[in-house]
Amino acid sequence: MKPSHGANLFEIQEKYGFDMNEIKDFSSNVNPLGPSPKALSKLKDNLDKIGVYPDPNYNDLLTSIENYTKINRDNIILSSGTTNLISSFIHLVHPKNALIFNPSYSEYERELKKINSNIISYDLDKSCDFAIDQDKLIKMIEEENIELVILTNPNNPTGFALEKPKLEQIITSTKAYFMIDETYVEFSDVEKYSAIKLTETNDNLLVLRSTSKFFAAAGIRLGYGITGNREIYDKINYNTNLWNVNIFAEILGTEMFKDLEYQRKVFEYVNSQKSKIISNLKKLESIKVYPSKSNFVLCEILDKNIKAKDLREYLIPHALIIRDCSSFNNLNEQFFRFCILDEKSNDKLENLIEKFFNDIK
Repeated sequence: MKPSHGANLFEIQEKYGFDMNEIKDFSSNVNPLGPSPKALSKLKDNLDKIGVYPDPNYNDLLTSIENYTKINRDNIILSSGTTNLISSFIHLVHPKNALIFNPSYSEYERELKKINSNIISYDLDKSCDFAIDQDKLIKMIEEENIELVILTNPNNPTGFALEKPKLEQIITSTKAYFMIDETYVEFSDVEKYSAIKLTETNDNLLVLRSTSKFFAAAGIRLGYGITGNREIYDKINYNTNLWNVNIFAEILGTEMFKDLEYQRKVFEYVNSQKSKIISNLKKLESIKVYPSKSNFVLCEILDKNIKAKDLREYLIPHALIIRDCSSFNNLNEQFFRFCILDEKSNDKLENLIEKFFNDIK
């Protein structure tokens, strides 16, 4: 079976007779405002470039990312999605012992198993809102002879994020390599939580960024990595195919990283809506709402007789899809997750969740 992400909307559409546009996928974690309008306009003006090879050096795209991240372009690795970078880095480091966090994104474990790494799990504790104890983590790395630590910051699905000083303490206290996936960091305070500046002083670090979630551009398959380690940079680039990024990803990417107004609008909208829905759902005695530094929220149903799948199935006929988190390691059937969508859909979801728990009292 091929790995999948979230709900199969085509199956739901067929079963319930929905128009695809009716379905509101709260499991997707994608910015609901869509891609940058300026970038889309640029793309439409350049559709005739379909017969042209991209610039093999990607000068405009790299300059745009350099200005956006404030990181030297010589430390930026372009990729057709971050999944390729995850695989390349894991195979390059080839750790005998690797540490992952549970719950977290399953792709890391899948890639580690391909090279028969011994996988050590740091189980995040719900009693402290899934926070990471940096002293405990450093001790684990030393005692288990960990060669690679893979961390999503903010974490999916918990929403917890480690601040940059704590990340730096962990990275500089061990000899392990670190791969930090920042797919969701732009929904948070980037200055506070991003590790990209740490790549300038630490050569045991690769930071990954995606355009799928914050920039709502999953279809162009554009990702990038940042590292100050020249050997890692050269080896990953050496094994990357020429014209790894297609010309439309180059055009769209170059423009959307420049669109500061769009970036501000996305950040303010998502965080405003998230604060509102968290505040209202916290009034329900039936669930615990966990804090989140991302664009999604993790909740736990407190009544052991009610499962997340019950709520999910209740919502599907209303064309609302949430994520049942029972498949995540270190979570159970009581956990569900939803992301922030348009305001009307957010209100509808909130009202139906409240109705579901009120009706079963």
